[in-house]
Amino acid sequence: MNDLLQVGVITSPHGLKGEVKVFPMTDDVQQFKKFKKVILDTGKEQLALEIGGVKFFKNLVILKFKGIDDINDVEQYRQKSLLIKREQSTPLKENEYFIADLIGLQVFTEEGKEFGVLNDVMQTGANDVYIVDTKEHGEVLIPAIKDCVLKVDIKAQRIDIHLMPGLI
Repeated sequence: MNDLLQVGVITSPHGLKGEVKVFPMTDDVQQFKKFKKVILDTGKEQLALEIGGVKFFKNLVILKFKGIDDINDVEQYRQKSLLIKREQSTPLKENEYFIADLIGLQVFTEEGKEFGVLNDVMQTGANDVYIVDTKEHGEVLIPAIKDCVLKVDIKAQRIDIHLMPGLI
């Protein structure tokens, strides 16, 4: 389990005073107001940045970092990830999981047969869809609903599913 969770990606500078537009990668964008610090992953290093201001514009979050007051200082951070420590995140409800914790889990059928590996999670609005890579069927889309996903065990690195007719 990774101690850092991705909450957004910087898309571009906003204005001339060092603000950035962030595409949020969280269900609750309002939690950006609660963050005091984020970690910027530059690809080469991770920089702790203190948040000085938060605004919302359409589907984006506008962040101002303390000590960064010029567009030239943030231009280099386009397409870089913003991370938080796991303990900063909003507590999960029962049967909720961080996508980062699900990716890579082994997927088994209800009969106990190994089916594949969860490769990604597609968020559709109605329900999430698990993208499972299988040897036998290629990529299979499994709706993350009670009828299909029987059990998720993060510690055991395992998901048990029921294959409804028509999924393969």
